[in-house]
This record gives sequence, C-alpha cells and structure tokens, in this order.
Amino acid sequence: MIASADVSVVRQMIERAFNAGDLSAVDELLSPEAVDHQEQPGVNFPAHLKGVISMLRAAFPDLHFEIQHLMADGEIVAMNSVMTGTHLGPMRDLPATGRPVQVRHMHFVRVVEGRGTELWHLWDTPGLMRQLTAPAPV
Repeated sequence: MIASADVSVVRQMIERAFNAGDLSAVDELLSPEAVDHQEQPGVNFPAHLKGVISMLRAAFPDLHFEIQHLMADGEIVAMNSVMTGTHLGPMRDLPATGRPVQVRHMHFVRVVEGRGTELWHLWDTPGLMRQLTAPAPV
C-alpha cells in the first residue's frame, strides 16, 4: 500500500498546487529539506516551487496538468503529464502572446513518509518556446 500512498502524494501536488493554485499543498506534501536536482545546491525547494507555480499560473491562468501515466517503484514515483494553458500573462521576459500551449513533462519524485523529498524532472522547454515565439499563422 505504500506505493499507492506515494502516488497519491504526487497526484495531490499536481491537482492541488498546480491545477488549483493551492500553495499550502507544497508545505503539506513536500519535505522542508526536499531537493530539486535541476536547481543549484542550497536552493530552498519548497519556496522555489511556490514561485514556479505562481509564475506559471500568472502566465497561464487556465493552467492544467493532465496526468498521462503515474506509477511507483519503491520510494520513486514516475509521472508523465501534459501541461496546457493559454499564455495570457508575462512569463519571465516574454510578454503574453494569447497562444495556447501543450507541453510534455516527466517527473521522478522520491516520497518518504508521505512527503516528497527529491525531484528529477524534464519538460519540453524548447517546444514551449516554439509555441510561444513562432510567427503567427497567416
């Protein structure tokens, strides 16, 4: 049953934090000492994740992650998802384009005692940028 509970932690993070904008889910579901292996050592991952979620939700007010696959092996939960949204707000240095996006993501999360402790992730950033910066269709 541990794998089922671990999968639930990751599903809740996506549904509550990313899809619904409930940042309290980060505090509840992520260990304060959690590590995002794509960030510099020493980065406060919970605070960083809240910033990422806030930035994405401001840039894409209709942000939604659709989970395609979600499975666990031991403490590791693997997830394949598709992020969709309409770019209606600025995202870093890129002003709103009004364009819809669809971006694939892959996450591997170590879950220990009901909380995420480590994250490895990959998302199609080049694909996102192509969708946002390609010349407008004629």
